[in-house]
Amino acid sequence: MLQVQHLTFGYTKQPILTDLNFSAQPGESIAVIGESGSGKSTLLKLIYGEYDLDNGSLTWKNEAILGPKYNLVIGYDFMKYVAQEFELMPFITVEENIGKHLSNFYKTHKKERTAELLEVVELTAFAKTKVKLLSGGQKQRVALARALAKAPELILLDEPFSHIDNFKKQSLRRRVFKYLKENTITCIVATHDKEDVLGFADRILVLDHAKIVANNTPEVLYKNPESALVASFFSEFSIINKDIVYAHQLRVVNQSPFKASILNTYFKGAYYLHQADLEGNLVFFEHPSALKIGKTVSLQITTLE
Repeated sequence: MLQVQHLTFGYTKQPILTDLNFSAQPGESIAVIGESGSGKSTLLKLIYGEYDLDNGSLTWKNEAILGPKYNLVIGYDFMKYVAQEFELMPFITVEENIGKHLSNFYKTHKKERTAELLEVVELTAFAKTKVKLLSGGQKQRVALARALAKAPELILLDEPFSHIDNFKKQSLRRRVFKYLKENTITCIVATHDKEDVLGFADRILVLDHAKIVANNTPEVLYKNPESALVASFFSEFSIINKDIVYAHQLRVVNQSPFKASILNTYFKGAYYLHQADLEGNLVFFEHPSALKIGKTVSLQITTLE
């Protein structure tokens, strides 16, 4: 189990993270979200042992995770960290990068393990391709496979799908998170993309102003957003009578106390997102068709299912 207790850290005297406390069970997937600069990447680096803590402690299965003051080589055998900079070896092939740290003494196992991971990250067709010839998204997938090669107990992922084309992201997410669950690998993922979280994360940690301001399941946080910051991660929303209301909760009806004037319309595929003026406040709502700008409509708030 990963145990984070009273973690405090800053690059200067001003702390980036203050008194963080949470734990992660074997096989659990935890997403860390927050605005840019909130400390998501820093938290992963601290867990990896890249920096020394100002205060607090980090342990894995009761073993202390220590920084460079105590370790000549950063990192531990039981965990891997996939950063936004991939640090691959460009002049060797994809399969050679993945198998680089696997023993040549067990050549059959190495070959089978490499083939398995190539399939997980959907790069089997590129096994013999030199990494320097790959796209950014393909390199990111190689980095993921390489991190998994030695079967870590804990993996830290920093924006792991940010460089990958949209048409590949969904299937890749499913494969990677399924693999992690099947192999009881604990995962901490820092992300700004809700699709990395919904359906995959067991819990979400929300960082704001150097602290954890929410720690719960995606479903609980979605249905009961504790702040505009949390709501904004999931969807467009409005504040009506001090309540957070998602855009899909507002619908057009024949009569209601809420009269809104259409300001803008945005095509979203299955629906149109409308921006409207409601008694001087901006609100957003979804509708099956585009409504004319300037038109006044009645809006009704529906319950969140």
